[in-house]
Amino acid sequence: MNTILQKVREKQIGRVLEVEIQRIVPNPDQPRKSFGREELVSLAKSIAQDGILQPLTVRRLSDGDFELVSGERRLRAAKMAGFRSVPCIEVELTQKASAVMSLVENLQREDLSFFEQARAIEKLIEEYAMTQESLAVRLGVSQSCVANKLRLLRLSDRCVCEIMRQNLSERHARALLKLPDEEQRLFVLSKIEERGLNVTKTEQLIEAILSNRRREESVRRRSAVLSDVRLFFNTVNRALEVMKLAGVNADARKVQGEDFIEYTIKIPLATSAHKG
Repeated sequence: MNTILQKVREKQIGRVLEVEIQRIVPNPDQPRKSFGREELVSLAKSIAQDGILQPLTVRRLSDGDFELVSGERRLRAAKMAGFRSVPCIEVELTQKASAVMSLVENLQREDLSFFEQARAIEKLIEEYAMTQESLAVRLGVSQSCVANKLRLLRLSDRCVCEIMRQNLSERHARALLKLPDEEQRLFVLSKIEERGLNVTKTEQLIEAILSNRRREESVRRRSAVLSDVRLFFNTVNRALEVMKLAGVNADARKVQGEDFIEYTIKIPLATSAHKG
Protein backbone atom coordinates (compact mmCIF):
# COMPACT_ATOMS: atom_id res chain seq x y z
CA MET A 1 0.00 0.00 0.00
CA ASN A 2 2.95 2.34 0.58
CA THR A 3 3.74 2.11 -3.15
CA ILE A 4 0.38 3.63 -4.08
CA LEU A 5 0.74 6.52 -1.67
CA GLN A 6 4.30 7.12 -2.89
CA LYS A 7 3.09 7.36 -6.50
CA VAL A 8 0.41 9.80 -5.40
CA ARG A 9 2.96 11.94 -3.60
CA GLU A 10 5.05 12.06 -6.78
CA LYS A 11 2.01 13.54 -8.59
CA GLN A 12 1.34 16.19 -5.98
CA ILE A 13 1.50 19.72 -7.32
CA GLY A 14 3.67 20.41 -4.30
CA ARG A 15 2.10 23.42 -2.66
CA VAL A 16 -0.39 23.72 0.14
CA LEU A 17 -3.57 25.54 -0.85
CA GLU A 18 -5.95 27.27 1.51
CA VAL A 19 -9.33 26.13 0.17
CA GLU A 20 -12.72 27.38 1.25
CA ILE A 21 -14.67 24.55 2.85
CA GLN A 22 -17.72 25.32 0.71
CA ARG A 23 -15.65 24.56 -2.41
CA ILE A 24 -14.75 21.05 -1.22
CA VAL A 25 -17.21 18.37 -2.27
CA PRO A 26 -17.32 14.94 -0.59
CA ASN A 27 -15.63 11.95 -2.16
CA PRO A 28 -18.45 9.73 -3.50
CA ASP A 29 -16.21 6.74 -2.91
CA GLN A 30 -15.43 7.57 0.71
CA PRO A 31 -15.45 4.12 2.34
CA ARG A 32 -15.99 5.37 5.87
CA LYS A 33 -19.66 6.12 6.43
CA SER A 34 -19.88 6.73 10.18
CA PHE A 35 -17.95 9.12 12.40
CA GLY A 36 -18.43 9.09 16.16
CA ARG A 37 -19.59 12.45 17.52
CA GLU A 38 -17.29 12.28 20.57
CA GLU A 39 -14.35 11.60 18.29
CA LEU A 40 -15.23 14.60 16.08
CA VAL A 41 -15.80 16.91 19.05
CA SER A 42 -12.40 15.97 20.47
CA LEU A 43 -10.69 16.58 17.11
CA ALA A 44 -12.57 19.87 16.63
CA LYS A 45 -11.26 21.12 19.99
CA SER A 46 -7.72 20.15 18.99
CA ILE A 47 -8.06 21.87 15.60
CA ALA A 48 -9.52 25.00 17.21
CA GLN A 49 -6.47 25.19 19.47
CA ASP A 50 -3.63 24.05 17.20
CA GLY A 51 -5.04 24.23 13.66
CA ILE A 52 -4.92 21.45 11.07
CA LEU A 53 -1.44 19.95 11.32
CA GLN A 54 -1.83 17.61 8.34
CA PRO A 55 -3.36 19.15 5.19
CA LEU A 56 -6.28 17.43 3.49
CA THR A 57 -5.75 15.86 0.07
CA VAL A 58 -7.97 17.07 -2.78
CA ARG A 59 -8.21 16.84 -6.55
CA ARG A 60 -9.42 19.67 -8.76
CA LEU A 61 -12.70 19.18 -10.63
CA SER A 62 -13.56 20.55 -14.06
CA ASP A 63 -15.74 23.30 -12.56
CA GLY A 64 -12.88 24.59 -10.42
CA ASP A 65 -14.11 23.12 -7.15
CA PHE A 66 -12.23 20.39 -5.31
CA GLU A 67 -13.15 16.81 -4.48
CA LEU A 68 -11.90 15.44 -1.19
CA VAL A 69 -9.50 12.51 -1.59
CA SER A 70 -8.57 12.03 2.05
CA GLY A 71 -9.21 13.85 5.30
CA GLU A 72 -12.99 13.52 5.75
CA ARG A 73 -12.70 13.43 9.53
CA ARG A 74 -10.48 16.53 9.62
CA LEU A 75 -12.87 18.36 7.27
CA ARG A 76 -15.89 17.59 9.45
CA ALA A 77 -14.05 18.59 12.61
CA ALA A 78 -12.89 21.85 10.97
CA LYS A 79 -16.50 22.70 10.10
CA MET A 80 -17.49 21.92 13.68
CA ALA A 81 -14.71 24.21 14.93
CA GLY A 82 -16.05 27.05 12.78
CA PHE A 83 -13.28 27.12 10.17
CA ARG A 84 -14.21 28.63 6.79
CA SER A 85 -11.16 27.27 4.95
CA VAL A 86 -8.67 24.44 5.40
CA PRO A 87 -5.13 23.69 4.14
CA CYS A 88 -5.11 21.19 1.26
CA ILE A 89 -2.59 19.50 -0.99
CA GLU A 90 -3.81 19.15 -4.57
CA VAL A 91 -3.04 15.89 -6.37
CA GLU A 92 -3.58 14.85 -9.98
CA LEU A 93 -5.73 11.76 -9.83
CA THR A 94 -8.46 10.07 -11.83
CA GLN A 95 -11.73 9.23 -10.09
CA LYS A 96 -10.66 5.57 -9.93
CA ALA A 97 -7.25 6.37 -8.45
CA SER A 98 -8.90 8.71 -5.96
CA ALA A 99 -11.27 5.96 -4.83
CA VAL A 100 -8.43 3.48 -4.40
CA MET A 101 -6.29 6.00 -2.51
CA SER A 102 -9.16 6.84 -0.15
CA LEU A 103 -9.59 3.16 0.66
CA VAL A 104 -5.85 2.60 1.08
CA GLU A 105 -5.48 5.54 3.46
CA ASN A 106 -8.36 4.37 5.61
CA LEU A 107 -7.05 0.80 5.68
CA GLN A 108 -3.59 1.98 6.70
CA ARG A 109 -5.01 4.05 9.53
CA GLU A 110 -7.45 1.29 10.49
CA ASP A 111 -10.23 3.89 10.39
CA LEU A 112 -12.75 1.52 8.79
CA SER A 113 -14.83 -1.24 10.30
CA PHE A 114 -14.42 -4.56 8.50
CA PHE A 115 -17.90 -4.17 7.01
CA GLU A 116 -17.00 -0.72 5.65
CA GLN A 117 -13.86 -2.26 4.17
CA ALA A 118 -15.95 -4.99 2.52
CA ARG A 119 -18.45 -2.52 1.05
CA ALA A 120 -15.66 -0.26 -0.24
CA ILE A 121 -13.91 -3.22 -1.89
CA GLU A 122 -17.17 -4.35 -3.48
CA LYS A 123 -17.81 -0.84 -4.83
CA LEU A 124 -14.34 -0.59 -6.37
CA ILE A 125 -14.76 -3.97 -8.06
CA GLU A 126 -18.25 -3.25 -9.38
CA GLU A 127 -17.93 0.41 -10.40
CA TYR A 128 -14.38 0.33 -11.75
CA ALA A 129 -14.42 -3.20 -13.25
CA MET A 130 -11.50 -4.31 -11.09
CA THR A 131 -10.81 -7.96 -10.36
CA GLN A 132 -10.13 -9.26 -6.88
CA GLU A 133 -6.55 -9.99 -7.96
CA SER A 134 -5.85 -6.52 -9.37
CA LEU A 135 -7.41 -4.78 -6.38
CA ALA A 136 -5.43 -6.98 -3.99
CA VAL A 137 -2.23 -5.85 -5.71
CA ARG A 138 -3.28 -2.19 -5.46
CA LEU A 139 -4.10 -2.58 -1.77
CA GLY A 140 -0.98 -4.60 -0.99
CA VAL A 141 -2.91 -7.58 0.38
CA SER A 142 -3.55 -11.16 -0.77
CA GLN A 143 -6.41 -12.12 -3.08
CA SER A 144 -7.79 -14.38 -0.34
CA CYS A 145 -7.92 -11.36 2.00
CA VAL A 146 -10.08 -9.50 -0.53
CA ALA A 147 -12.28 -12.58 -1.03
CA ASN A 148 -12.76 -13.02 2.72
CA LYS A 149 -13.78 -9.36 3.08
CA LEU A 150 -16.38 -9.75 0.32
CA ARG A 151 -17.82 -12.86 1.96
CA LEU A 152 -18.82 -10.73 4.94
CA LEU A 153 -21.43 -9.06 2.73
CA ARG A 154 -23.44 -12.30 2.74
CA LEU A 155 -24.54 -11.50 6.28
CA SER A 156 -27.93 -9.81 6.59
CA ASP A 157 -28.30 -6.21 7.77
CA ARG A 158 -29.78 -7.52 10.99
CA CYS A 159 -26.74 -9.69 11.68
CA VAL A 160 -24.38 -6.85 10.76
CA CYS A 161 -26.12 -4.46 13.16
CA GLU A 162 -25.92 -7.02 15.96
CA ILE A 163 -22.24 -7.71 15.31
CA MET A 164 -21.47 -3.99 15.38
CA ARG A 165 -23.60 -3.43 18.49
CA GLN A 166 -21.69 -6.12 20.36
CA ASN A 167 -18.39 -4.81 18.95
CA LEU A 168 -17.44 -8.31 17.77
CA SER A 169 -14.36 -9.14 15.73
CA GLU A 170 -14.11 -9.98 12.05
CA ARG A 171 -13.31 -13.58 13.02
CA HIS A 172 -16.64 -13.77 14.86
CA ALA A 173 -18.37 -12.56 11.69
CA ARG A 174 -16.55 -15.04 9.45
CA ALA A 175 -17.41 -17.90 11.80
CA LEU A 176 -21.13 -17.07 11.46
CA LEU A 177 -20.89 -17.57 7.70
CA LYS A 178 -20.52 -21.31 8.29
CA LEU A 179 -24.16 -21.43 9.37
CA PRO A 180 -26.66 -21.81 6.50
CA ASP A 181 -29.47 -19.54 7.66
CA GLU A 182 -30.07 -16.26 9.46
CA GLU A 183 -32.11 -17.79 12.29
CA GLN A 184 -29.14 -19.89 13.43
CA ARG A 185 -26.77 -16.95 13.06
CA LEU A 186 -28.96 -14.74 15.23
CA PHE A 187 -29.23 -17.56 17.78
CA VAL A 188 -25.42 -17.78 17.99
CA LEU A 189 -25.15 -13.98 18.27
CA SER A 190 -27.53 -14.07 21.23
CA LYS A 191 -25.41 -16.77 22.89
CA ILE A 192 -22.21 -14.79 22.25
CA GLU A 193 -23.69 -11.86 24.16
CA GLU A 194 -25.27 -14.01 26.85
CA ARG A 195 -22.13 -16.05 27.57
CA GLY A 196 -19.43 -13.59 26.50
CA LEU A 197 -18.05 -16.08 23.98
CA ASN A 198 -14.65 -15.47 22.42
CA VAL A 199 -13.89 -16.58 18.85
CA THR A 200 -12.80 -20.10 19.82
CA LYS A 201 -15.90 -20.73 21.95
CA THR A 202 -18.07 -19.29 19.18
CA GLU A 203 -16.53 -21.64 16.62
CA GLN A 204 -17.10 -24.59 18.97
CA LEU A 205 -20.77 -23.65 19.40
CA ILE A 206 -21.21 -23.34 15.63
CA GLU A 207 -19.55 -26.72 15.04
CA ALA A 208 -21.89 -28.31 17.61
CA ILE A 209 -24.90 -26.82 15.80
CA LEU A 210 -23.62 -28.06 12.43
CA SER A 211 -22.91 -31.56 13.82
CA ASN A 212 -26.43 -31.76 15.22
CA ARG A 213 -27.81 -30.58 11.86
CA ARG A 214 -25.83 -33.29 10.05
CA ARG A 215 -27.22 -35.95 12.40
CA GLU A 216 -30.78 -34.73 11.83
CA GLU A 217 -30.28 -34.76 8.06
CA SER A 218 -28.89 -38.30 8.26
CA VAL A 219 -31.97 -39.44 10.19
CA ARG A 220 -34.25 -37.72 7.67
CA ARG A 221 -32.46 -39.40 4.77
CA ARG A 222 -32.79 -42.78 6.48
CA SER A 223 -36.49 -42.18 7.06
CA ALA A 224 -36.93 -41.19 3.43
CA VAL A 225 -35.22 -44.39 2.28
CA LEU A 226 -37.44 -46.52 4.53
CA SER A 227 -40.49 -44.70 3.22
CA ASP A 228 -39.38 -45.39 -0.37
CA VAL A 229 -38.79 -49.08 0.45
CA ARG A 230 -42.24 -49.43 1.98
CA LEU A 231 -43.72 -47.82 -1.11
CA PHE A 232 -41.84 -50.35 -3.24
CA PHE A 233 -43.15 -53.27 -1.15
CA ASN A 234 -46.72 -52.00 -1.40
CA THR A 235 -46.38 -51.68 -5.17
CA VAL A 236 -45.04 -55.23 -5.47
CA ASN A 237 -47.77 -56.64 -3.22
CA ARG A 238 -50.47 -54.93 -5.27
CA ALA A 239 -48.93 -56.32 -8.45
CA LEU A 240 -48.94 -59.83 -6.93
CA GLU A 241 -52.61 -59.48 -5.99
CA VAL A 242 -53.47 -58.47 -9.56
CA MET A 243 -51.54 -61.45 -10.90
CA LYS A 244 -53.35 -63.85 -8.55
CA LEU A 245 -56.72 -62.41 -9.59
CA ALA A 246 -55.64 -63.11 -13.17
CA GLY A 247 -54.96 -66.74 -12.28
CA VAL A 248 -51.19 -66.49 -12.03
CA ASN A 249 -50.01 -68.10 -8.81
CA ALA A 250 -47.10 -65.74 -8.19
CA ASP A 251 -45.25 -65.84 -4.91
CA ALA A 252 -42.90 -63.44 -3.11
CA ARG A 253 -40.39 -63.98 -0.34
CA LYS A 254 -38.74 -61.25 1.72
CA VAL A 255 -35.55 -61.76 3.73
CA GLN A 256 -34.25 -58.84 5.82
CA GLY A 257 -30.58 -58.73 6.73
CA GLU A 258 -28.69 -56.30 8.93
CA ASP A 259 -28.17 -53.75 6.18
CA PHE A 260 -30.25 -55.07 3.28
CA ILE A 261 -33.62 -56.48 2.28
CA GLU A 262 -33.75 -59.29 -0.23
CA TYR A 263 -37.02 -59.64 -2.12
CA THR A 264 -37.53 -62.72 -4.31
CA ILE A 265 -40.55 -63.02 -6.61
CA LYS A 266 -41.42 -66.37 -8.14
CA ILE A 267 -43.74 -66.28 -11.19
CA PRO A 268 -44.69 -69.62 -12.77
CA LEU A 269 -44.64 -69.99 -16.52
CA ALA A 270 -48.00 -69.69 -18.24
CA THR A 271 -48.01 -73.43 -19.08
CA SER A 272 -47.49 -74.27 -15.44
CA ALA A 273 -50.25 -71.93 -14.42
CA HIS A 274 -52.78 -73.85 -16.55
CA LYS A 275 -51.81 -77.34 -15.36
CA GLY A 276 -54.35 -79.34 -13.47
